[in-house]
Amino acid sequence: MLKIFKMKKIKISLIALLLSSVSCDNLKTPIITIDTHDDINTIYFTDSLNYTMDTDTKLNLPKMIAGGLDVAWLVVYTAQGELNDEGYAAAMDNAIDKFDAIDRLVNKYAPDQIELALTSDDVRRIYAKGKKVAMIGVENAYPMGLDTSNVRKFWERGARYVSLSHNGHSQFSDSNTGEFDGTALHDGLSDLGKEVVGLLNYYGLMIDISHPSKKAIKEMIELSKAPVVASHSSARALRDHPRNLDDEQLELIKNNGGVIQTTALGSFLTDRKDPPPNMSDFMDHIDYMVQKIGIDHVGISSDFDGGGGIVGWNDASETMNVTDALRERGYSDSEIAKLWGGNLLRVLDEVQAIAAKLQSGEL
Repeated sequence: MLKIFKMKKIKISLIALLLSSVSCDNLKTPIITIDTHDDINTIYFTDSLNYTMDTDTKLNLPKMIAGGLDVAWLVVYTAQGELNDEGYAAAMDNAIDKFDAIDRLVNKYAPDQIELALTSDDVRRIYAKGKKVAMIGVENAYPMGLDTSNVRKFWERGARYVSLSHNGHSQFSDSNTGEFDGTALHDGLSDLGKEVVGLLNYYGLMIDISHPSKKAIKEMIELSKAPVVASHSSARALRDHPRNLDDEQLELIKNNGGVIQTTALGSFLTDRKDPPPNMSDFMDHIDYMVQKIGIDHVGISSDFDGGGGIVGWNDASETMNVTDALRERGYSDSEIAKLWGGNLLRVLDEVQAIAAKLQSGEL
């Protein structure tokens, strides 16, 4: 009887140990859902109309809560304008207006619901408190004008990634739109753009390669001492669109240690109109890039309120559908945690660690 009792006790202990290891694994890899590209319109950041309400935007706090979206990168976007003092001044006014709007959201309208994060530790701390997380990306460095001290100013305002161009060539970089009209202003990066790449490294801002030309992207990766991010692009092998990245560019991202955030913008996923782009199309792009460059270099973005949204993930309230679709494709929870945000936070950590070394003189 004693032997039988001991054997039962050992079996129970082993079962408990196995259950404990599963629980520990889950604790080590929480799935923090991070969307790296959400455009904003400042009309929704006022006392009478703001993101605490279920506005007609694809992203707001009620939709984030309903869908389980934990982190939204709110984008300070500026359309490309004239490369002169008047254009730069107007662009800066636009950027400051958007920085101020985000500040009102997190400090005035909803400080009990959402906080601004500047580091991956901030993300995890805020997430652990049960609050939503805001982060800031800059889409088009055009507002910086010719004054490179604005890199630091944007960093001080909370920006943690910057794209050097958008649709149209900037003072820093040629745009992918040159493929449409056969134009180039700098044949890649301008000398000023090359200088800004170094400053972005120095201050710890991720370099966003989603909009620049192919040659400019190559030069950024060659010059950067830190990993890069494509904040909202997909696989060009599946959809031949200039905003997507081809296999050569994907390989460059892998070798650089960066990450491409697959975007749920229908025209980047397929040229099919009927049926409209859907979750299966989105998963196909994720699968392709994971197989091509590995699970550690692929992430997720929506481009909500900037054209993004597909059948199945049309707004932030449907975020849980993405997780379900990833599970259906066979991804484990630890892999899903990487895709949803772990890879992006790893890149941010590396970028900021390199910045610290540059500032201390170690690099």
